[in-house]
Amino acid sequence: MERPVTIEADLAVVGAGGAGLYTALTAAAAGARVALVSATPLAESSSYWAQGGLAAALAIDDSPERHLQDTLVTGRGTVRRSAAEVLTNEAPAMVKDLARLGVHFDADRKGRLALGLEGGHSVRRIVHAGGSATGRRVSRQLSALAAEDPRIEVLEESAATAVLTRDGRAAGVRLRDGRLVIARAVVLATGGAAALWARSTNPVGSSGSGLLLAQRAGAQLADLEMIQFHPTAVAGVDGADSFLVTEAVRGEGALLLDDHGERFVDELQPRDEVSRAVARKMLESGAPSVSLDMRAIDPALFPNVVTVLRRAGLDPARELVPVAPAAHYMMGGIATDLDGRSSLPALYAVGECACTGLHGANRLASNSLSECFVFGRRAALAALDEPAPSGIPEAPPSSPPPRLTAASREALWRDAGIERDAAGLRSLLDDPHPLVRLLAASALAREESRGAHQRRDFPNIDAALDGHHTVVTDGDPPSLMFWR
Repeated sequence: MERPVTIEADLAVVGAGGAGLYTALTAAAAGARVALVSATPLAESSSYWAQGGLAAALAIDDSPERHLQDTLVTGRGTVRRSAAEVLTNEAPAMVKDLARLGVHFDADRKGRLALGLEGGHSVRRIVHAGGSATGRRVSRQLSALAAEDPRIEVLEESAATAVLTRDGRAAGVRLRDGRLVIARAVVLATGGAAALWARSTNPVGSSGSGLLLAQRAGAQLADLEMIQFHPTAVAGVDGADSFLVTEAVRGEGALLLDDHGERFVDELQPRDEVSRAVARKMLESGAPSVSLDMRAIDPALFPNVVTVLRRAGLDPARELVPVAPAAHYMMGGIATDLDGRSSLPALYAVGECACTGLHGANRLASNSLSECFVFGRRAALAALDEPAPSGIPEAPPSSPPPRLTAASREALWRDAGIERDAAGLRSLLDDPHPLVRLLAASALAREESRGAHQRRDFPNIDAALDGHHTVVTDGDPPSLMFWR
């Protein structure tokens, strides 16, 4: 048999969104050779579409301690405090480093950063680049730097199909075309899994591919039941259905109105509360959506939101925008420590595919983009301390990736949506898609309602589960474990 073509590197980074790009650039700056595997052309990742900004304590009246407190409160008693301390302490330096790399953040006429306000934050601390085009600006700049860096070999349109192992350690990845990337460590930065749900703000590729790569290699997953639903995704507008209207719009004063034109919720409560309020109002009225009133908002503040809506035939400066919740962000993922290490030695995860415990049961808005850079840097530096693999790594047998059907997506939306119960979750245990089954098992194991996980049959928080995370180990039922 002909030997597969191999690519050798110090670090294999799978995924070229914000987390993967920054991880690769950090490793390259430390002198490492990096193979950056991207399923799409650079700057077409989920990060590219991110409308939120970076949360960081940069204002005079702010502090990392205040940011930490907002994160803990919003996370509903399951935030891993040590992870939140890392994020809130290191985020300001990451903003400065991104600026050093050429990202131009929004500023006022005096050159001071223009800080936004979003739900759950007690002070303005959201940094944007081009308003709601932040993901686009950051991804574009980091992609250009990665493409120009001689230490980074960019492998575009080259999806990873398996994690290679050697002596119980990750040692590279196999690509779809059969090539092998051999490395001392692998960093998965493949994004989340919100596209598993029928109604989602995410591109179709965000269906948990990295979680399955890690799980098949033997790594633990955690908190799969914790999926955040965004309350203001456009509903029923051709050309813009499920398009996310950033929370920063509400931070600037946009209102949520019922079918009588009345406010029914504090728009700046954390997302779990606002999403439930919207869903219940829709159930009460029988309407397919509620209305977002942006008419008093300066369209220049949110150019891409306004452009998309106007292109679809709706002018938010003059008309109400119909919105309804949609699956948006997975707080769970590959279980890691504070340097991105998974339970499989030399396998790391960063960004939305990782679960450090930072977000708990409900992510604080805009912590996720900051997380990409804070933990991407830590993972890159830690991974370079791994020993080089000895000998030829092993790969699991080739198998086709699981096919995500419309039926599976509809079943998740129906039985593991904003509210769920045991009967619906049990029906998902026989779903053909493995992540749907794992998610249902995790949701069944958490017999309480907390943050994004709402059980009709267990409507209250169980204080005994404070600080506990639902951990999935291959072949075993999910277990609830306390993380410090």
